[in-house]
Amino acid sequence: MDSNLSDLGKLLPNTMLRGRHRLQSELTRLKSDQKKNLDIHERLQQFAERLHASISQRQTRLDQVPQPEVDKDLPIFERESEIIDAIQQNQIVVISGETGSGKSTQLPLIALKAGFGISGVIGHTQPRRIAARGVASRIAQQIGTPQGTDVGFKIRFADKTGEQTYIKLMTDGILLAETQSDRFLEQYDLIIVDEAHERSLNIDFLLGYLTQILSKRKDLRLVITSATIDTERFAKHFETEDRPVPIINVEGRTYPVEIKYQPPEVTDEGNAKEMDEHIVACCRELAAIDNGDMLVFLPTESDIRTVNKKLRATRLPGPQTEILPLYARLSTDQQNLIFQPGRQRRIVLATNVAESSITVPRIRYVIDTGTARISHYAPRSKVQRLPIQAISQASAD
Repeated sequence: MDSNLSDLGKLLPNTMLRGRHRLQSELTRLKSDQKKNLDIHERLQQFAERLHASISQRQTRLDQVPQPEVDKDLPIFERESEIIDAIQQNQIVVISGETGSGKSTQLPLIALKAGFGISGVIGHTQPRRIAARGVASRIAQQIGTPQGTDVGFKIRFADKTGEQTYIKLMTDGILLAETQSDRFLEQYDLIIVDEAHERSLNIDFLLGYLTQILSKRKDLRLVITSATIDTERFAKHFETEDRPVPIINVEGRTYPVEIKYQPPEVTDEGNAKEMDEHIVACCRELAAIDNGDMLVFLPTESDIRTVNKKLRATRLPGPQTEILPLYARLSTDQQNLIFQPGRQRRIVLATNVAESSITVPRIRYVIDTGTARISHYAPRSKVQRLPIQAISQASAD
C-alpha cells in the first residue's frame, strides 16, 4: 500500500493544474492516515480515479494541441525564439511592443509553441470587450478552428470557451472576478496582461493580486505587454533578488506619419469654437484632400452622438461618407461594422476604446481631441470617478 501511494504521487506532475493542489493535499492526508493504521482503501480508490481522470484530460489536450505558425509578416516573428526562451526560463517577462508589432495576436501562439496551454489554459486579458472578441476571432482564424473551441473568449454576458480551449481571451474585470472562485487562478499556466499602459483600476488591482500569488505558484508564468510605457518600472516592481525580470522590446511596423496641431479657431466675439464644430471643420478640411477614411477620438458617447448629428447635416467634399460610432456599450453587430469597410469613405467616431486595443482597418487620418473619460479611484475617500481629462503622453503616442 505504501509503495502504491508513492507511485501515485509520482504521477501528480502529469495532472491538470486545476485540482492538482487538492490532489496533493489528499495524498498527504492518505499517507498520514496510513501511518495511523486507519482504513484508507475506499478513499485511496476514489483518489486514484480522480488522479487518472485528470491525467487522461491532460493527455487528450496534449494529443490535440494545435500547431500554429507565427505570422512571418509581423515584426514579432523575428523575436519568436527569444520570447520562447524567456517565458520558459523566467516566471515573469515584460514585453514592450509598438502598435502593429503583432504582440496581441501572436503572443498566445508563441506561448502555445513554448509548451504552455496543456496543463492549464493560456489566459490573455484585454481592457475592453470588443478587443477580447476581436483578438479571439483573429487567433482562431489563424489557427483554422471555429471560435469557442481551441480559442475562446469570456466577457460579461458571454462565455465562448469549453473544456478543449487552449487560449482564452477575456477582459481584465473577468479575470479579477474569477479570483473569487479560483483563488490561485489554478486553471491557468500562463497569463498575458495586455495593454498594461492603460493603467485602469482593474489592471492595477490585477497586477497587485498576481504579485501575491506568483510566489505561491511557481508553475505560473506572467507576461506583461504594452504598446508604450516605461517597462523598467514594471520590471522593477516584480523583480526580486533571486528573480530578475527580462524586458524584450519588439519594434512596430512603422509608416510615415505627419502630425499637425490645430487649435480651435477664435470667433469674432473672442470665444473659441466648440469642440464638435472644430472637429466638423477638420473633417471637411481632410475630406477636401482625398477620400481616405478618418478615425476621430472623442471623450464620451454624448460627444459622439453630437458630432455624428452635425457631420450627417454637413455636406463634405468628395464621395458619399459613411459615419460609424464606436464605443463600449454598442451591440456586437454594430461594433463589428468597423471591421467591414465597404466602398464608401468612412468616418469612425470612437472613444479611447480604439486607442490601441483594436486595429481599425483602412484608416488614413486620425483626429484626436486629446481628452478621454478615464476612471480614477481615490483611496482616501474610496470614491471612483470618471472625469474627462487630458490623455497621457503614452496614450497620445
